[in-house]
Amino acid sequence: MTVDTAYNEPEDTEVLVKSLDAAYPAQLHYAHAGDAGADLITTQAIDLAPFERALVPTGVAIALPAGYVAFVHPRSGLAVKHGVTVLNAPGTIDAGYRGEIKVPLINLDAHETVHFEPGDRIAQLVIQRYVQAKFIEAQTLPSSDRAERGFGSTGVAS
Repeated sequence: MTVDTAYNEPEDTEVLVKSLDAAYPAQLHYAHAGDAGADLITTQAIDLAPFERALVPTGVAIALPAGYVAFVHPRSGLAVKHGVTVLNAPGTIDAGYRGEIKVPLINLDAHETVHFEPGDRIAQLVIQRYVQAKFIEAQTLPSSDRAERGFGSTGVAS
């Protein structure tokens, strides 16, 4: 049996990117082939004291095609090494938004201030297709195996 090790590149979707800071042109890119998240960087020096939060500018604005959404996700390395995460993860950027992408970061470390220099990677931008649902009011809902069992109910006998 042979295993196909070739990587199949997904279909490219064009997203217009506008640099808002001349010092950081063309700043959105994927670090590796096959990555889901493109790196977002800060354009300012930032110090985050323990439990402090800040809205951090990235110097970039985008125009997503209709039917797409961008999500701002935390970087796992920042979370593990420094306790820094995106406060409203994932942050949602709708296709109609044209302003600067800003990232609300929080330092959850109880002891250390975390310093960021301009150009440091602070988050990831993941772009996905979505379906805009048509919501229909109903008096009853169809039954399902899960029914109304909520938080913590998976794997619990009914």
